[in-house]
Amino acid sequence: MNLREQIGIGEHRQRQITWAMEVGLMAMFGLGLVRTNTGILVNTGIALLMTQLPSVLERDLGIPMDAGLTLWITSAVFLHAFGTVGVPWSPLTPYQSVWWYDHLTHGLSASVVAAVGYSTVRALDVHTDDVSYPPEFTVVFVFLFVLAFGVLWEVIEFSVAGLAAVVGSGNVLTQYGLEDTMLDLIFDTVGAAVVAIWGGARLSGVVDALAERFDAARRGTE
Repeated sequence: MNLREQIGIGEHRQRQITWAMEVGLMAMFGLGLVRTNTGILVNTGIALLMTQLPSVLERDLGIPMDAGLTLWITSAVFLHAFGTVGVPWSPLTPYQSVWWYDHLTHGLSASVVAAVGYSTVRALDVHTDDVSYPPEFTVVFVFLFVLAFGVLWEVIEFSVAGLAAVVGSGNVLTQYGLEDTMLDLIFDTVGAAVVAIWGGARLSGVVDALAERFDAARRGTE
Protein backbone atom coordinates (compact mmCIF):
# COMPACT_ATOMS: atom_id res chain seq x y z
CA MET A 1 0.00 0.00 0.00
CA ASN A 2 1.49 3.35 -1.02
CA LEU A 3 1.35 6.67 0.79
CA ARG A 4 -1.59 8.10 -1.13
CA GLU A 5 -3.65 5.00 -0.28
CA GLN A 6 -2.69 5.21 3.38
CA ILE A 7 -3.49 8.87 4.02
CA GLY A 8 -5.57 9.80 1.01
CA ILE A 9 -3.13 12.21 -0.67
CA GLY A 10 -2.81 11.81 -4.43
CA GLU A 11 0.50 11.70 -6.26
CA HIS A 12 -0.04 15.18 -7.74
CA ARG A 13 -0.70 16.63 -4.29
CA GLN A 14 2.39 14.92 -2.90
CA ARG A 15 4.52 16.52 -5.62
CA GLN A 16 2.96 19.90 -4.87
CA ILE A 17 3.82 19.57 -1.18
CA THR A 18 7.38 18.52 -2.05
CA TRP A 19 7.74 21.53 -4.37
CA ALA A 20 6.38 23.87 -1.68
CA MET A 21 8.95 22.55 0.80
CA GLU A 22 11.77 23.11 -1.68
CA VAL A 23 10.58 26.70 -2.20
CA GLY A 24 10.44 27.08 1.57
CA LEU A 25 14.02 25.85 1.88
CA MET A 26 15.17 28.40 -0.70
CA ALA A 27 13.36 31.13 1.24
CA MET A 28 15.04 30.00 4.48
CA PHE A 29 18.42 29.99 2.77
CA GLY A 30 17.77 33.56 1.64
CA LEU A 31 16.85 34.46 5.21
CA GLY A 32 20.15 32.98 6.35
CA LEU A 33 21.96 35.23 3.88
CA VAL A 34 20.10 38.29 5.14
CA ARG A 35 20.84 37.41 8.76
CA THR A 36 24.38 36.18 7.93
CA ASN A 37 23.49 33.19 10.07
CA THR A 38 25.92 30.31 9.52
CA GLY A 39 23.66 27.74 11.13
CA ILE A 40 20.72 28.52 8.86
CA LEU A 41 22.89 28.66 5.75
CA VAL A 42 24.57 25.32 6.41
CA ASN A 43 21.42 23.45 7.43
CA THR A 44 19.22 24.78 4.63
CA GLY A 45 22.02 24.45 2.05
CA ILE A 46 22.55 20.78 2.89
CA ALA A 47 18.79 20.23 2.94
CA LEU A 48 18.46 21.73 -0.55
CA LEU A 49 21.16 19.39 -1.81
CA MET A 50 19.38 16.42 -0.22
CA THR A 51 16.13 17.29 -2.00
CA GLN A 52 17.95 16.59 -5.27
CA LEU A 53 18.92 13.09 -4.15
CA PRO A 54 15.73 11.32 -5.33
CA SER A 55 16.07 12.66 -8.89
CA VAL A 56 19.77 11.72 -8.98
CA LEU A 57 19.04 8.19 -7.76
CA GLU A 58 16.30 7.75 -10.32
CA ARG A 59 18.16 9.32 -13.25
CA ASP A 60 21.66 7.93 -12.68
CA LEU A 61 21.01 4.63 -10.91
CA GLY A 62 17.56 3.73 -12.18
CA ILE A 63 16.14 3.46 -8.64
CA PRO A 64 12.40 4.22 -8.69
CA MET A 65 11.62 7.20 -6.48
CA ASP A 66 7.89 7.84 -6.59
CA ALA A 67 6.17 10.91 -5.19
CA GLY A 68 5.71 9.31 -1.78
CA LEU A 69 9.38 8.44 -1.31
CA THR A 70 10.44 11.87 -2.53
CA LEU A 71 8.03 13.54 -0.09
CA TRP A 72 9.34 11.33 2.72
CA ILE A 73 12.96 12.44 2.18
CA THR A 74 12.05 16.08 1.56
CA SER A 75 9.91 16.24 4.71
CA ALA A 76 12.79 14.95 6.84
CA VAL A 77 15.31 17.53 5.62
CA PHE A 78 12.76 20.38 5.48
CA LEU A 79 11.61 19.91 9.07
CA HIS A 80 15.20 19.72 10.30
CA ALA A 81 16.16 22.90 8.45
CA PHE A 82 13.01 24.70 9.60
CA GLY A 83 13.92 23.78 13.16
CA THR A 84 17.00 26.01 12.92
CA VAL A 85 15.05 29.09 11.77
CA GLY A 86 13.35 31.36 14.29
CA VAL A 87 9.71 32.23 13.64
CA PRO A 88 8.97 35.98 13.25
CA TRP A 89 7.12 36.37 16.54
CA SER A 90 9.69 34.56 18.67
CA PRO A 91 13.47 34.79 19.13
CA LEU A 92 13.50 31.02 19.66
CA THR A 93 13.72 28.35 16.99
CA PRO A 94 11.22 25.46 16.82
CA TYR A 95 13.92 23.22 18.28
CA GLN A 96 14.10 25.50 21.31
CA SER A 97 10.43 26.41 21.74
CA VAL A 98 8.55 23.19 20.86
CA TRP A 99 9.45 20.34 23.20
CA TRP A 100 8.50 17.53 20.83
CA TYR A 101 9.99 19.03 17.65
CA ASP A 102 13.43 17.45 18.06
CA HIS A 103 11.81 14.05 18.66
CA LEU A 104 9.74 14.40 15.48
CA THR A 105 12.72 15.28 13.29
CA HIS A 106 14.92 12.56 14.77
CA GLY A 107 12.25 9.91 14.28
CA LEU A 108 11.58 10.99 10.70
CA SER A 109 15.27 11.28 9.78
CA ALA A 110 15.97 7.91 11.40
CA SER A 111 13.22 6.33 9.29
CA VAL A 112 15.00 7.56 6.13
CA VAL A 113 18.32 6.11 7.38
CA ALA A 114 16.53 2.87 8.27
CA ALA A 115 15.07 2.72 4.76
CA VAL A 116 18.58 2.91 3.31
CA GLY A 117 19.80 0.09 5.55
CA TYR A 118 16.73 -2.05 4.94
CA SER A 119 16.81 -1.61 1.17
CA THR A 120 20.51 -2.47 1.01
CA VAL A 121 20.37 -5.64 3.08
CA ARG A 122 17.20 -6.87 1.33
CA ALA A 123 18.75 -6.16 -2.07
CA LEU A 124 21.81 -8.21 -1.11
CA ASP A 125 19.49 -11.02 -0.04
CA VAL A 126 17.64 -10.92 -3.36
CA HIS A 127 20.84 -10.47 -5.36
CA THR A 128 22.65 -13.64 -4.39
CA ASP A 129 21.74 -17.20 -3.44
CA ASP A 130 24.99 -17.54 -1.49
CA VAL A 131 23.48 -15.85 1.56
CA SER A 132 19.99 -15.81 3.00
CA TYR A 133 18.92 -13.28 5.60
CA PRO A 134 15.95 -14.35 7.72
CA PRO A 135 13.42 -11.63 8.58
CA GLU A 136 14.67 -11.55 12.17
CA PHE A 137 18.18 -10.68 10.99
CA THR A 138 16.87 -7.89 8.77
CA VAL A 139 14.97 -6.34 11.67
CA VAL A 140 17.99 -6.49 13.98
CA PHE A 141 20.25 -5.12 11.26
CA VAL A 142 17.94 -2.14 10.64
CA PHE A 143 17.91 -1.29 14.35
CA LEU A 144 21.69 -1.60 14.71
CA PHE A 145 22.29 0.37 11.50
CA VAL A 146 20.11 3.24 12.68
CA LEU A 147 21.54 3.26 16.21
CA ALA A 148 25.10 3.28 14.85
CA PHE A 149 24.24 6.20 12.59
CA GLY A 150 22.47 7.92 15.49
CA VAL A 151 25.50 7.62 17.75
CA LEU A 152 27.73 8.95 14.96
CA TRP A 153 25.36 11.89 14.49
CA GLU A 154 25.43 12.72 18.21
CA VAL A 155 29.24 12.66 18.17
CA ILE A 156 29.25 14.99 15.14
CA GLU A 157 26.68 17.25 16.83
CA PHE A 158 28.78 17.45 20.01
CA SER A 159 32.00 18.10 18.07
CA VAL A 160 30.51 20.78 15.82
CA ALA A 161 28.88 22.55 18.78
CA GLY A 162 32.19 22.53 20.65
CA LEU A 163 34.09 23.83 17.63
CA ALA A 164 31.53 26.61 17.10
CA ALA A 165 31.98 27.68 20.72
CA VAL A 166 35.76 27.79 20.29
CA VAL A 167 35.79 29.79 17.05
CA GLY A 168 32.85 31.97 18.05
CA SER A 169 30.68 31.18 15.02
CA GLY A 170 26.93 30.63 15.01
CA ASN A 171 25.56 27.25 16.05
CA VAL A 172 25.30 24.86 13.13
CA LEU A 173 24.30 21.89 15.27
CA THR A 174 23.29 22.17 18.91
CA GLN A 175 23.38 19.68 21.76
CA TYR A 176 21.12 20.14 24.76
CA GLY A 177 22.74 17.70 27.17
CA LEU A 178 22.85 14.00 27.98
CA GLU A 179 19.08 13.62 28.44
CA ASP A 180 18.48 15.12 25.00
CA THR A 181 21.00 12.71 23.47
CA MET A 182 19.32 9.69 25.05
CA LEU A 183 15.89 10.85 23.86
CA ASP A 184 17.29 11.38 20.37
CA LEU A 185 18.48 7.77 20.30
CA ILE A 186 15.13 6.53 21.57
CA PHE A 187 13.28 8.31 18.78
CA ASP A 188 15.87 7.07 16.30
CA THR A 189 14.79 3.61 17.41
CA VAL A 190 11.13 4.52 16.84
CA GLY A 191 11.95 5.55 13.27
CA ALA A 192 13.80 2.28 12.75
CA ALA A 193 10.82 0.31 14.10
CA VAL A 194 8.46 1.95 11.61
CA VAL A 195 10.63 0.87 8.68
CA ALA A 196 11.35 -2.58 10.12
CA ILE A 197 7.60 -3.24 10.41
CA TRP A 198 6.24 -1.57 7.27
CA GLY A 199 9.29 -1.16 5.04
CA GLY A 200 8.80 -4.37 3.08
CA ALA A 201 5.81 -3.28 1.03
CA ARG A 202 6.83 0.38 0.80
CA LEU A 203 10.39 -0.21 -0.41
CA SER A 204 9.96 -3.26 -2.64
CA GLY A 205 10.60 -1.28 -5.84
CA VAL A 206 13.80 0.21 -4.44
CA VAL A 207 14.98 -3.23 -3.28
CA ASP A 208 14.39 -4.78 -6.71
CA ALA A 209 16.21 -1.92 -8.46
CA LEU A 210 19.20 -2.19 -6.12
CA ALA A 211 19.34 -5.96 -6.63
CA GLU A 212 19.42 -5.40 -10.39
CA ARG A 213 22.28 -2.92 -9.94
CA PHE A 214 24.20 -5.48 -7.89
CA ASP A 215 23.55 -8.12 -10.55
CA ALA A 216 24.79 -5.77 -13.30
CA ALA A 217 27.91 -4.93 -11.31
CA ARG A 218 28.70 -8.62 -10.78
CA ARG A 219 28.22 -9.38 -14.48
CA GLY A 220 30.56 -6.51 -15.29
CA THR A 221 33.33 -8.04 -13.20
CA GLU A 222 33.00 -11.55 -14.59
